Amino acid sequence: MTRAGGRSGARPPRASGPGAASKAAGGRARAGGPAKSKPAAGAAGRGKRPGAAETSPPRRAAGVGRRQDERGTAGAGSVPPRGPAQPRAAAKAQTAETLASGVQTLAVGPDEAGMRLDRFLVARFPQLAFTHIQRIVRKGELRVDGGRVKPNDRLEAGQQVRVPPLKLASARPSSRTPAQDEGDAAFIKSLVLYEDRDIMVLNKPMGLAVQGGSGTRRHVDGMLEALRDKEGQKPRLVHRLDKDTAGCLVIAKTRLAAATLAKSFRSRAARKIYWALVAGVPRVKQGRVSTYVAKEEGEEGDSRMGVARHGDEGASHAVTYYALVENSAQKLAWLSLKPVTGRTHQLRVHAAHIGHPIVGDPKYFDIENWELPGGIQKKLHLLARRIVIPHPRTGTPVDVTAPLPPHMAQTWNLLGFDASRYDPIVDSPDE
Repeated sequence: MTRAGGRSGARPPRASGPGAASKAAGGRARAGGPAKSKPAAGAAGRGKRPGAAETSPPRRAAGVGRRQDERGTAGAGSVPPRGPAQPRAAAKAQTAETLASGVQTLAVGPDEAGMRLDRFLVARFPQLAFTHIQRIVRKGELRVDGGRVKPNDRLEAGQQVRVPPLKLASARPSSRTPAQDEGDAAFIKSLVLYEDRDIMVLNKPMGLAVQGGSGTRRHVDGMLEALRDKEGQKPRLVHRLDKDTAGCLVIAKTRLAAATLAKSFRSRAARKIYWALVAGVPRVKQGRVSTYVAKEEGEEGDSRMGVARHGDEGASHAVTYYALVENSAQKLAWLSLKPVTGRTHQLRVHAAHIGHPIVGDPKYFDIENWELPGGIQKKLHLLARRIVIPHPRTGTPVDVTAPLPPHMAQTWNLLGFDASRYDPIVDSPDE
């Protein structure tokens, strides 16, 4: 079922800064609730594939988009009694003993509740390579409450994590120099849109990876090493952005903040808005795209996500709202996107699914013989424009907006788009 709708007005989206220490770097931050919303008409576009997009009228209206995170639960099988939570100093001492003595069981502390298993291990064993940690989890050598787990499973306070023998040879001595630390710290600080004693929101540049991987040496997670506090705590990632997606990236500065923020993402209390430039113009100005997505093999043998059917292996439900903001000569369109769920490459897959892939997308742009207008760079035109999330300590909404990255600012200027224009996605409902 498809219904046309949508509107645009003259008022621009607002954003300001919380009462705590706030910094601006071309974007804006504020404390307070999101803008009032009105129901939007539902519709998905054209070019449907198996697991076609579903459109429906909204049930209720509120601010901006919600969650951008995956669910996960750690633990299975036989569950031993949970011991009392340990003080942090005792936990560190226990970790050191594990490295020296072989198999040990670690208790998850209250400030570690909600952490992904792999992140818990990184925090406890910072000298071990992340790839090594993921390998022992995949092989089933590491157990939580006696059961096998996945790297992205979430932990609960009091759970027992059985760690296999870890060879000291696997440890990675720090090769960082004071100059590197100073440079990385200065670079991260230059990206800050908002900061207080609990969290930072960074304006991640396009092309900078959030986490390390095969062949990726420079990434946000690695540079956060330069910002360890006096107790040795490193700021923590609580969600991710694709390497080529620019914009708002939330960082927790303490374990407690990380656990609280992770819960906000899982419960959809964190709301996001993305901006994208897409090929063509959707016939329906505002709509809801609802499909299942799963991993598939690309044409060149690479891994990618694709639209799937309910019941397919690995298929997860994905929902995105979109709104047309402006278009240029019916060839290009500025879309505002609000993900309800947070699947890998969700917005890129959904844009391609409705027949309007994101400009510069190397994986999902599937229109043959399509020529990019002169002056527009062939880079991914996707920005994590705005995030609204409850503060982990006070609960007050932190509302942060990121500016257009240079390549998108150039495109907006060439096409005559006004970045201060009212964003109609705020009229779409929350779920």
